[in-house]
Amino acid sequence: MAASRGLWMGLVLLGVLGVLQTRAQDPVSVQPEFQQDKFLGRWFTAGLASNSSWFREKKAALSMCRSTVAPTEEGALNITSTFLRKNQCETRTLLLQPAGRPGRYTYTSPHWGSTYSVWVVDTDYKEFALLYSEGAKGPGQDFRMATLYSRSQTPGAELKQKFMAFCKAQGFTEDIVVFLPRNDKCMEEQD
Repeated sequence: MAASRGLWMGLVLLGVLGVLQTRAQDPVSVQPEFQQDKFLGRWFTAGLASNSSWFREKKAALSMCRSTVAPTEEGALNITSTFLRKNQCETRTLLLQPAGRPGRYTYTSPHWGSTYSVWVVDTDYKEFALLYSEGAKGPGQDFRMATLYSRSQTPGAELKQKFMAFCKAQGFTEDIVVFLPRNDKCMEEQD
């Protein structure tokens, strides 16, 4: 009886450890042999998908934004994005801290105080990059987002199909995916 109880407890502990290990694994893989120096430079946010209620409410009003990825002296990345908001160009900078293997980062939101994980899932460095982010704004408020970066303001149909397939693989439905229309007002570099 004591042996079977010990066996049962051992199986329960293995199950719990298995659940913990599963949760600790990344939901997506990182670009193999990610080269941060090739990821730097100007990108355009061409597509988004998110489970956020804010995103669902605002997605029809969103437009493409210009982002510049630059390294910091500490090895992090600054992503400075300029976008149209209330008919004005607004700029925000995100600081992505390295988190383990190259291509995996964390970002702490100054607004929410929450930390989000960011993965560069796939990129050819010359035309596109697929990013995936997740975190929580608070208890029960999980956040997930897929982002399509393009070096061009006019990504082709093949790239859009690739992004749609990526979004579906992350559990996003087609009605949640948006390809952002070009916005000429905020696309030029600010000096």
